Amino acid sequence: MGSVQIVTTVLAAAITVVAVVLAVRAVRQMTAVIRLGQPAPERFTDKGARTKTMLTETVGHTRMLKWSVVGAAHWFVMVGFILLSSLVLEAYFEVANPKGGLPIIGGWLLYGLVTEAIGVLGVIGILMLIAVRVWNRPTRPGGRSRFTGSTMWQGYFVEAVVLAVLVCGFFIRGFKVATDHFEFPLWATPVSHAVGALLPASEAALSITALIKIAISMTWLIVIALNVTMGVAWHRFLAFFNIFFKRDPEAKAGSGLGALRPMMSDGKPLDFEEADPEKDQFGVAQVEQFTWKGLLDFSTCTECGRCQSQCPAWNTGKPLSPKLLILSLRDHAYAKAPYLLAGGGKDLTGEEKATAAQLAHMDVLALAEANRPLIGGAEDGGVIDPDVLWSCTTCGACVEQCPVDIEHVDHIVDMRRYQVLIESSFPSEAGVMLRNLENKGNPWGAPQNTREDWTKGLDFEVPRVGEVDDFEYLFWVGCAGAFEDRAKKTTRAVATLLNEAGVNFAILGEGETCSGDPARRIGNEFVFQMLAQQNVETLNEAFGDREPAKRKIVATCPHCFNTLGNEYGQLGGEFEVVHHTQLLAHLVSTGKLTPVQPVDGGVTYHDPCYLGRHNRVFTPPREVLGSAVADGLTEMPRNSERSFCCGAGGARMWMEEKIGKRINVDRVEEAISTGAQTIAVGCPFCYTMLGDGVTGKQSTGEAGENVEVVDVATVLLRSVKPEVTPERESAPTGA
Repeated sequence: MGSVQIVTTVLAAAITVVAVVLAVRAVRQMTAVIRLGQPAPERFTDKGARTKTMLTETVGHTRMLKWSVVGAAHWFVMVGFILLSSLVLEAYFEVANPKGGLPIIGGWLLYGLVTEAIGVLGVIGILMLIAVRVWNRPTRPGGRSRFTGSTMWQGYFVEAVVLAVLVCGFFIRGFKVATDHFEFPLWATPVSHAVGALLPASEAALSITALIKIAISMTWLIVIALNVTMGVAWHRFLAFFNIFFKRDPEAKAGSGLGALRPMMSDGKPLDFEEADPEKDQFGVAQVEQFTWKGLLDFSTCTECGRCQSQCPAWNTGKPLSPKLLILSLRDHAYAKAPYLLAGGGKDLTGEEKATAAQLAHMDVLALAEANRPLIGGAEDGGVIDPDVLWSCTTCGACVEQCPVDIEHVDHIVDMRRYQVLIESSFPSEAGVMLRNLENKGNPWGAPQNTREDWTKGLDFEVPRVGEVDDFEYLFWVGCAGAFEDRAKKTTRAVATLLNEAGVNFAILGEGETCSGDPARRIGNEFVFQMLAQQNVETLNEAFGDREPAKRKIVATCPHCFNTLGNEYGQLGGEFEVVHHTQLLAHLVSTGKLTPVQPVDGGVTYHDPCYLGRHNRVFTPPREVLGSAVADGLTEMPRNSERSFCCGAGGARMWMEEKIGKRINVDRVEEAISTGAQTIAVGCPFCYTMLGDGVTGKQSTGEAGENVEVVDVATVLLRSVKPEVTPERESAPTGA
């Protein structure tokens, strides 16, 4: 060992010891913060499925590859980081001995070939990611970036380190080639040989380059160890755990889509019959009241902004960014942690747990952070502004796009639950809707004895449960389908088509009440459970002793479809629920419904969030339209899993949109831009929102008089029975 090697070895050892000590301290700090969260025992079930899903999403990069080129670049960088870490380890041998290398595998030809290929592709990949970050920088002209609000220096730092380590690897190999210490042939490592042809034969330079590579790597480790909220770096380790512990590893939709997580207290579903607000947790009022998985979510956020780029609220000038909400909760949790770890905190009655003596010795900044309300305006020093909390439509675009499976919607609804149930703090106009649900069983406050009025004028009898026992499908009409003028057209169209196809169905009529979706998503779990339990009892009685697979329900509202199919199981209601577009597609494919007159004028389809993104029903509505449309379906730029919300979900249907551009207007402009005269929908909420948007555009001359919004069922009915439907329908102007 020469003098250069002695110096490089000592320096490498010194910086490594510092980095490892700081990294261990950082891991212990992060673990302590995450452990502050509430229990979530359900996260430890199905370990086999969880492992399979985690490996599929990480190794297969299934979520990142939705972004094609960027996803592929990120895959090579990820694989490079994991595989080429062995080359960083090899550098420790090279600082001490220029001829050194990894024991056993260091001389394998396959090892040399693979590391060469991954190194080249990793350099290309990281350069591409750097270019994407620069191109989408927040200061660019032309509007908001998905990186707006991200800590940009951290992203640039991490990417620069990756690039520098990869380049150093090729320089080390090049010096080995130049000094004739390289064991791999030209055909297997052409880039290394090309670099070596340009470098002098210097063993000292080889060891110094190896030291530089180690120093860069350990500097990266030191920096992230001193910045435990640096998600853009820490996600490399935390993502595996966050994906493993996702809510439902086998969900056909993303974990956090479909059903909401039940309201929990101390790791158990809350029973309202026995619940005590002084002993049981009602939603989330303090950051430590999130589960430990929630705190892991916050720690794992990469600040990539994919959620932000897809969020309908953010894209229409609302203050909500799912990314910034998660980052605010993360920063608050870590700033408050010293106070909590020292014994501080509030019990469920709001009393301080720490003694006066403990408080006197607590970190002043942590104590100040602890006094901030979780929900509050700027004047109150709140962590999350109320306008941020109530802007969410629960469309799930954020959850769909998140590459590390953060469950944004669950966290937002948990905060809403406390605000509604304990603080009675929510948008005033939603109060009318909640009172109507409690008193009338529907959000419009319509008399229950008018639930069957939609059947009047039909040329066939609609059977009721109780009047007939032998029915295959229970037709769940829903509140909108029974009371809202536009939606009643859909209800009548579906009933007509089912009758035409000879489907044996029945309705509950006045026995039906609201599914509870608006109450649950605004945060009023009490009203939801009251309605849901009533419906479960009614449905169980209607189906009698049928097995779950034969308890078939068809629903026209995706919100009812989602609630009945995914959430009633939490309350003892097991049903086989289909959306009407699924049933109609089946009836067309089996020849029970035959389109005879194609609908012309061009048709585009809007994917409802709770049908498409939340439940992955994308194909059946398109099959129905494809069978009935003359010129084929014209897709909007944002469709399927990236469909843009109509703005009505999350109980926003009953809240006024006062900030920024109206979400429904943004979506209508996109639909009109396709040139289609018919905008087909599969949801009564979308029907109302897009219908209002089209009416508004027509009043200003921005949309032609022939443009209309109708349900998929109406399009099919026009094709199957053109003699009983008008050529165009004039939409009402209000709900």
